[in-house]
Amino acid sequence: MKVAIVHDYIKEFGGAERVLEALCEIYPDAHIYTAFYSPSFLGPHKERFKNLKIHTTWFQYVPFKNKLLSYFRLIAPMVFGRIDLSGYKLVITSATGTYTSPNFVKIGPKTKLICFCHTPPRYLYGYSTAAPWKSVWWRKILLVLGIIPMHLLRLYDFKAAQKPHLFIANSKEVKSRIQKFYRRDSTVIYPPVDVASSNSSMKRTYFLAGGRLARPKHVDLAIEVCTKLNLPLKIFGREFSGYGSELRGLAGSNVEFLGEVDDKKKQELFTGAKAFIFSSQDEDFGIMPIEAMAKGAPVIAYNSGGVKETVLDGKTGIFFDELTVNSLSDAIKKFDKIKFNTDEIVKHAQKFSKERFKKEIKRFVDKSLR
Repeated sequence: MKVAIVHDYIKEFGGAERVLEALCEIYPDAHIYTAFYSPSFLGPHKERFKNLKIHTTWFQYVPFKNKLLSYFRLIAPMVFGRIDLSGYKLVITSATGTYTSPNFVKIGPKTKLICFCHTPPRYLYGYSTAAPWKSVWWRKILLVLGIIPMHLLRLYDFKAAQKPHLFIANSKEVKSRIQKFYRRDSTVIYPPVDVASSNSSMKRTYFLAGGRLARPKHVDLAIEVCTKLNLPLKIFGREFSGYGSELRGLAGSNVEFLGEVDDKKKQELFTGAKAFIFSSQDEDFGIMPIEAMAKGAPVIAYNSGGVKETVLDGKTGIFFDELTVNSLSDAIKKFDKIKFNTDEIVKHAQKFSKERFKKEIKRFVDKSLR
């Protein structure tokens, strides 16, 4: 069976790229189509996709393309619309939230098109984004003048969302967004998570936060609170849109910045953490909290988005209700009074394994092709 997988672009390694990687393991002979591929931007993960059959578009050759993503959205339907996949029996699109434009690819009358939706585009529907658009004066002017015609982009996005035969949502949270914005039903299949167990009995001496260091993740809140309470905090992850310099300006001597780390180092960090602080707003799913729980670390999470589906309050972590210093401070104090069962935390995380994901995807696709 000829299979194609379409991914917006490959320039970082996050949850969406872990889904792409797992899909390629399910369909090892699949051809990958993407707007552009920048392995040098993948840091410690740059080798992960080197053996895949990756096809890029003309946008691959645009100078400074990695800095032009905000403007790429305007032409994305045209970029993907030139990709002809009519010779494939199965096409799976991975819509990362930048656009659902991968669904604009050309397919044949016998092609089954399935969209794995990580979220409808956050910037189109009022959710916070990594780039500080509303805080930059000249970008405010562009928005007011209509140079970024959001209503037109929503129309394109809605049109693209009507093309797939079937939708897969990465969480119940995203399922509700797909229904709300696209008027489409979807099946929830949680993304794959590395839940390999390890020595969870080692001494836990610090709090941990990180992942993608972007504004919607609100890592600044963890830094402010841990600095205020003089608690040891380690921060890991790649910095976006100048956010890293802002974080360093808030940090006291108790905060350590580790930069982007590979999977092995990340798992070591989770294993030694007292708790993983996750302050992300409107999170689509949230892989990091599950990775933390897989290593026995409880999660202190903002009560928002997909994380409400994965963290069990009082059993595998606790929630705080406001993105404020007081709310997170109270949660940490409450956390210190709870005795968590490490084995239960690890066992809960196993429900989100990569093998589970691959079985559910295979079952879903096979059923759709009957």
